[in-house]
Amino acid sequence: MSLFSRRKPRGFNHRYIYYDERRERLRAIEERARRELGIEAPEEFRPEHLRGVFSGSTRHLRRAREREASGRPRMHVAVLVFLLIVLLALVRYIL
Repeated sequence: MSLFSRRKPRGFNHRYIYYDERRERLRAIEERARRELGIEAPEEFRPEHLRGVFSGSTRHLRRAREREASGRPRMHVAVLVFLLIVLLALVRYIL
């Protein structure tokens, strides 16, 4: 058990039962021909367009992102409680 690293989940590889490779090859050939003739513009999927779309729709995720952007480091409540207990124990020991 490691304290500082988390295990990554196992990858998911879904294989289709009914899959027509011929149909996919024909579709790719048709797309390539359309692009070469200039009939259809190439469509590219860009994941960077989706960045922040879902986190902007919820209040708690929006607040968390704003906190990160402010540059203020967040301390966990448990750490603060632990430090308070250690400080109180130290003061009691000294007095």
